[in-house]
Amino acid sequence: MGDGHSHRPTLKQENKRFKSKHATKSSLKEAAKGLPLVSPKSTKSLQKEAAQRRLNRKNAAKQEQTRKRSALISAARIFQGTGGAPRMIAVIPLSDDIDVTLSISTLARSVGADTEGIPSQGTFKLRVDRFKSTLQFIILPYGSFYSAMDAIKVADYTLLLMSSTTEVTSWGENLLRTVQAQGLPTVVPVVAASSSSDVADEKAKDRRALLKSLLSFIQYFAPHITRVYDLENAESDSLIALRSMCEGLPSGVRWREGRVYLCADSVDWEMATADDPQSSTAGTLKVTGVVRGAPLSPNRLIHIPEQGDFQIQKIMSFPSSVPSRSHHEGMDATPTSTLLAEPDSTSADSLVSTNQPDDMMNEQTWPTEDEMKGLRDDISKPIPDAPEGTTPKTIKRVPKGTSQYQAAWIIDEEDENEAEVSSEGSDEEMKSVEEDGQSERDHGSEVMEDLDMATEFGHEETIEEHDAEEESRQLEAWRNREREEADEAAFPDEVDTPKDIPARTRFQRYRGLRSFRTSPWDPFENLPRDYAKIFQFEDFKRTERRITKNAAEEDGTVQPGTRVVLYLKNVPRSVYESYHADSPFVLFGLFKHEHKNTVLHFKIQRDTEYEEPVRSKDPMILCVGPRRLRVNPIYSQHTRGGGKGVNNVHKFERYLRPSVASVATVFGPIVMGKQPCILLKETDDLSAPQLVATGTFLNPDTTRIIAKRIVLTGHPFKVHKRTATIRYMFFNLDDVAYYKPIQLHTKHGRTGHIKESLGTHGYYKAHFDGPITQMDTVCLTLYKRVFPKWSQLWKPETPDAMET
Repeated sequence: MGDGHSHRPTLKQENKRFKSKHATKSSLKEAAKGLPLVSPKSTKSLQKEAAQRRLNRKNAAKQEQTRKRSALISAARIFQGTGGAPRMIAVIPLSDDIDVTLSISTLARSVGADTEGIPSQGTFKLRVDRFKSTLQFIILPYGSFYSAMDAIKVADYTLLLMSSTTEVTSWGENLLRTVQAQGLPTVVPVVAASSSSDVADEKAKDRRALLKSLLSFIQYFAPHITRVYDLENAESDSLIALRSMCEGLPSGVRWREGRVYLCADSVDWEMATADDPQSSTAGTLKVTGVVRGAPLSPNRLIHIPEQGDFQIQKIMSFPSSVPSRSHHEGMDATPTSTLLAEPDSTSADSLVSTNQPDDMMNEQTWPTEDEMKGLRDDISKPIPDAPEGTTPKTIKRVPKGTSQYQAAWIIDEEDENEAEVSSEGSDEEMKSVEEDGQSERDHGSEVMEDLDMATEFGHEETIEEHDAEEESRQLEAWRNREREEADEAAFPDEVDTPKDIPARTRFQRYRGLRSFRTSPWDPFENLPRDYAKIFQFEDFKRTERRITKNAAEEDGTVQPGTRVVLYLKNVPRSVYESYHADSPFVLFGLFKHEHKNTVLHFKIQRDTEYEEPVRSKDPMILCVGPRRLRVNPIYSQHTRGGGKGVNNVHKFERYLRPSVASVATVFGPIVMGKQPCILLKETDDLSAPQLVATGTFLNPDTTRIIAKRIVLTGHPFKVHKRTATIRYMFFNLDDVAYYKPIQLHTKHGRTGHIKESLGTHGYYKAHFDGPITQMDTVCLTLYKRVFPKWSQLWKPETPDAMET
């Protein structure tokens, strides 16, 4: 035999690849994977598209540059020219040892301006010819908290004066945190000028360290600040600070965009005519100033902080000298004023803020014909005699139109005779009765006077004096609020079932929900009467967009930068008397419908510096946009992402928790736009309120359901696998049967239900979806809807908050 069998080196067969100039349809579909077929582009077309994209980017950049440049020019146009509006500068001292007059004099001397007549508080205009600009300083004394807030609302710049020898006080720091949440215009921080000789001897190294420390402090509130100007030692800093305010473009405040505002140069009041029914209490308020922000419409309302909303009577131009030629006198300059705008009676906003509910529009049951016939038959029948052993029905003769309730208080002659027959006593007793009757009549007259006073003022205020023991008890209860907040955090919403009152009676307004997010809850069920007084939007976002768009395009408006004399009608004289030349008098225009009341929701977060417990319905001062309201807000959970869920039910919060966003709800006037909101708490010092929380306006949703939750807890007395005997949740048999349909749950995650009652002391048997232990706690959750309270216009002299 020869050599062994040999095989060829490989068994793999290679076929020739398919040669084709173009790909097949199947291969294109496979590569595209379902995408639409796109034919390949040539290199020439790709280069052409790339060039076009470069050209488009250049054009877009050029258009953006032109847009920004035109926006800067239009923003600065209001300050340009001989009749341009002055730049408003709010001067805020942050320490009590600052000489405001000396600091402004130092700024004025840097450009060689006259320093005579600079007040310690009030307004002061400075014409700077070197920079062709006019500055109007709103000088505020130290400690004027609310005046400082109003001045910053209308200011273009905020001049913060800090001392070189004294730290910023707690009042100044509190004001900075408040106005930071409100919205700060361009901040110019300076070290105030001082007449002390110690400042001149200070070393340059120590001075640089001081400026660095103050810059670090102020950057916490205004991060864009890069330097602090020194008015004491560096003369050049005074000129640079003044130049930045004269030539710079102030940064706008977001919530002021699209809203008109005005700072009054002068205020006057005229008595109304005798034909006006309100002539004895109201008149016409004349306010002179420059329109700022947005065009001023005569059809919209004007809001004056701490005073209310008012209608515009007319808008006149500021009197200016116009040359007039006469045949005998030649040229004569006479001040003239022209009518700029008047309200239209068909489109002007009214002062109606609430609806007037008509009770006759409620559901009524009208009697049928058979019921009416039976009623007539009953009336025609004579009144039968009373059965023996019962009280006979008596018929009294009363005047026509007297109701049944009034007739019950009318004494019959027979009753008087019976009283005379039954009265027995000596002459001395009769004499004492007469004396007592006289004293009762005297006391009755005093009571009537008190009733008259109560009727006149709408409510009666009484001060109840407590003894020392009661005062100490109330003080201890007030101090226990911190412990209550800690208990609420450890055992949220848990309450004890009372032993002397049935649970179905004590918690009769509560209901059970199988699912807090998905169980149905009608938002219009059992609404209080207050909901008939408020207004509701079908689509608030759409209405808001339409109103803001129409406000910018409305005809017959006065453009920003125009100096006008604004006439407000039906203004009480007290508004004029509240005006002081030492404090700013500011006005804000309202959008359409902003005077009407509805349910307002604000997304807020508690301030980190406030440490006291904040409970729902505690009196607060709500600063939102141009308004300041006295409110008693209720708090609820804010759903992450702002979602409503299926039923729009949100859990009520007894306390405002730190580091967690919550929703505050009140009844108040409608707010347009993302307005910032601030919650302040009054203290014994009216000018030093405490900052509690800050946030923004959320929405005016009237269908948002705020559900207060309570948790009834029980103890597993006996346990056998998944079945347990529960006690201490109820204390009678009927309560167990009443709450039997509601689902139970435990703190360890088990769910179950009540099977049957055991005995008469509230014990019951429950079955769960898994084994439980005696260390667990059985819970039953109940909910009820809570409603907000009405807000009031805040005034410094008003008493504590009360519901309107």
